Amino acid sequence: MWVAVRERFRRLVSDLQITQEEVNDGWTKHINVGRSLERAYYGQGSGDYPPSLLVGSWGKGTQVKPSNDIDSFFILPPVVKSRFDLRSGNVQSQLLQEVKSYLLATYPQTDIRGDGQVVVVNFNSITLELVPVFRHGAQFLIPDTRNEGSWRVADPIAQMSLIEDHDKAMNGNVRAVSKIIKLWCREKDVPLKSFIVELLVAEFLSLCGYGMYSTYWYDFYVRDFLNFLVQRADSYVFIPGTGEVYGLGRQWLPKAVAARDVAVQACDWEYSDYDVTAGQEWQKIFGSRIPIHVRM
Repeated sequence: MWVAVRERFRRLVSDLQITQEEVNDGWTKHINVGRSLERAYYGQGSGDYPPSLLVGSWGKGTQVKPSNDIDSFFILPPVVKSRFDLRSGNVQSQLLQEVKSYLLATYPQTDIRGDGQVVVVNFNSITLELVPVFRHGAQFLIPDTRNEGSWRVADPIAQMSLIEDHDKAMNGNVRAVSKIIKLWCREKDVPLKSFIVELLVAEFLSLCGYGMYSTYWYDFYVRDFLNFLVQRADSYVFIPGTGEVYGLGRQWLPKAVAARDVAVQACDWEYSDYDVTAGQEWQKIFGSRIPIHVRM
């Protein structure tokens, strides 16, 4: 029984892993943008690593190939906030425009724009979404240009630590299963944010009682996570660090129910070793990136 599961999901997880070349490209762009802003705001560069922080999926190691964007914090000196606090109007928008102008001086041929709370730098190979931030104890203040503008508290380090700790405890499965579920969200246009998927996967694997097992169990992980997700409609999660309550809503619920029902059938086919039929079912959830034919 289940002769194809281990290899099927091993290949899928491998296919979702970004290449070393992509890692190098993303890291280089993150560092170079940080160096450009370091020269603008600090004068002389401080060395190899500017005051920047990879956050989001890149910071947590949960990015899915192809990775479309990088989230990056650039930590500004406190004197910059003091300067903007003396201004009137939407100072958060003004800050983004200033950061944008400095980057345009370095990258004049690149499409760069302000968008909400980020400066979007559209490189040819990947988009970098940069947030200029200020330290706020162990956390950060980020600009929000909506309405009249405001400062929000963010704690990406707490989120990264949670994923790291749970991933270690669950034998590397939190990152792997997060990528699998993100693929479903991408394939089926499921309106769930990536960081919410990560938090829910970490919670599910910690609670399910078998979250540290091998890829032999990944068909059950997918099926049971989707069932767990369905039951979380209209509930909420707490954001690590800030304690912010994030409502999950239910816009995604019909797609989660449909995917769960397909996963139940796929698991039944896997149990009976109808591996090709099982693969065809899995492709209804994940598209062609999960293989149909896996037996040698």
